[in-house]
Amino acid sequence: MTYQETIDYLYALQPPFHVVGSAAYKPGFDNILCLMRELGNPHERLRCVHVAGTNGKGSTSHLLAAVLQSAGYKVGLYTSPHLVDLRERIRINGCMISESDVIDFVESHKMLLEKLKPSFFETMTAMAFDYFVRCGVDVAVVEVGLGGRLDSTNIITPDLSVITNIGYDHTEFLGNTLAAIAGEKAGIIKPHVPVVVGERNVETDGVFTAKAAACSSKIVFAEGRCDILCELKGEYQEKNTTTVLTALKCLREVGYVISDDAIRYGFAHVCELTGLQGRWQVVSKNPLVVCDTGHNSHAFRYVAHQLKEFKSGRLFVVFGMVADKDVDKVMALLPHNAYYFFVNANTKRAIPANQLLALAQKNGLHGEAEDNVGEAFSRAKTMAQNNDMIFVGGSNYVVGDFLKNTIDFQDNAGQ
Repeated sequence: MTYQETIDYLYALQPPFHVVGSAAYKPGFDNILCLMRELGNPHERLRCVHVAGTNGKGSTSHLLAAVLQSAGYKVGLYTSPHLVDLRERIRINGCMISESDVIDFVESHKMLLEKLKPSFFETMTAMAFDYFVRCGVDVAVVEVGLGGRLDSTNIITPDLSVITNIGYDHTEFLGNTLAAIAGEKAGIIKPHVPVVVGERNVETDGVFTAKAAACSSKIVFAEGRCDILCELKGEYQEKNTTTVLTALKCLREVGYVISDDAIRYGFAHVCELTGLQGRWQVVSKNPLVVCDTGHNSHAFRYVAHQLKEFKSGRLFVVFGMVADKDVDKVMALLPHNAYYFFVNANTKRAIPANQLLALAQKNGLHGEAEDNVGEAFSRAKTMAQNNDMIFVGGSNYVVGDFLKNTIDFQDNAGQ
């Protein structure tokens, strides 16, 4: 198979969550453990850092990977979802898994995949762990896909668990209260493995402390503000910074050798080192063009505040969302001084642009509906002057379409 044929085969075998939503979700470990046995249980031979949370887990994972890489470790990084190419999910020292490695994995295990019919995420998790072991990584930073307790990544026993924060997202799976959602995230806490919690909350602190106590695990709540130059510029990165610095301190305590210079360099060059995109990413400056993947109210309140702070000129927003997010809450956060281009995100889960426009008008927002991100961005560019700002976001899919179609996406596979 060619690479594209391999991708088409995987999507047809088990449509991924980012395409079909909840229908793709398979909680539990039967499939992933069967896959691991066939691969020689690579997860048992990996040193890992496990990262869960409602928001910020992608940035946190990339920052941890960047610092560990700067400290001289060969670092595997497993994250989701991808923005343009599924190979973004699996990286070693910032380099994506090669197309040939993806093809070889699928062709070598095709009969097993067709027999088990694992979810797309389970297949990618197995591929990642197998690849990391074969390439001899020193440590893998593993981001939870959804929740934690029943996530297929939760078969690992890490050196450190990290839970960034708790907010309302995927409530159909994780529960309708912050305490219930925290219980699912706390599922990654393992016996005698330290855990860092990034944000304190009266509704969730007790959940985490009780779980840590039951596991005889040290728990550390990340607190305070830390001044360090970071390549990631979104306001919400302040909390991620505190979480990561606390996590690095804990990793030092369990034997990792991480210098202060490595920490500073990793933070200052995280995008360069890991290939991270879509976190308050500045694409151009005249006019200012920024994209960000914040896609629920917990994340978007920081993005919205940053947009409202823009005073230099007019604000144009290219915006789309998927239907299983808290759309009404996000709409209430959007700034009223912007002109909007509502778009159809490139997924079956997308809210139609005309429906978004109608919701926006009820919230006192002004704009128009466009068929796709490319047309919307072109319209915004024709209207914007050099001192104006164009923001692209609301969904990973909107940002992915933007990166794929309007700027060059760097293929830096190198393993």
